[in-house]
Amino acid sequence: MRSFDLTPLYRATIGFDQLAEMFDRIFSSETNAGSYPPFNIEKIGDDHYRISIAVAGFSPDEIEVELRDQQLVIRGAKAQTEEEAGRTFLYRGIAQRAFEKRFQLADYIRVQDAIYENGMLHVDLVREIPEALRPRKIEIKSLSGRKAETGKVIEGEVEKPAETAEAKETENA
Repeated sequence: MRSFDLTPLYRATIGFDQLAEMFDRIFSSETNAGSYPPFNIEKIGDDHYRISIAVAGFSPDEIEVELRDQQLVIRGAKAQTEEEAGRTFLYRGIAQRAFEKRFQLADYIRVQDAIYENGMLHVDLVREIPEALRPRKIEIKSLSGRKAETGKVIEGEVEKPAETAEAKETENA
């Protein structure tokens, strides 16, 4: 097992304690317990993802999909029937053993759907960032092209110092 020293990261960041835990989970033997059953993770759109797991031989009733603490857990357990109990296999290449796959989901990832089709389990995920956390563009205002207007406010009007008595007389005429 690999281990990383993340001490320099802690000096420069605040609130990223979960990052070290995530690396530990990624490189732990529990997460990478094997490649059974095989799976794909694909990006369908900007905010849409799909996890596809090959679960041939399992029925939808024998598969369980659960979301717990931002972790997607997919379990499969094959119930042995009386018919299978009396069979003797000379070679068994089709694995139907129980499995458990765990996927750590990022913040704001929501499980949208789970579909079983032709021996494949598809779990669709959507990233939904709240409006308050979405990036927004802030307009930059410039005062360099204008003169700074200073003056007194008299009954809702700004009296500008550049105005002279002559300009006021022509205005009243």
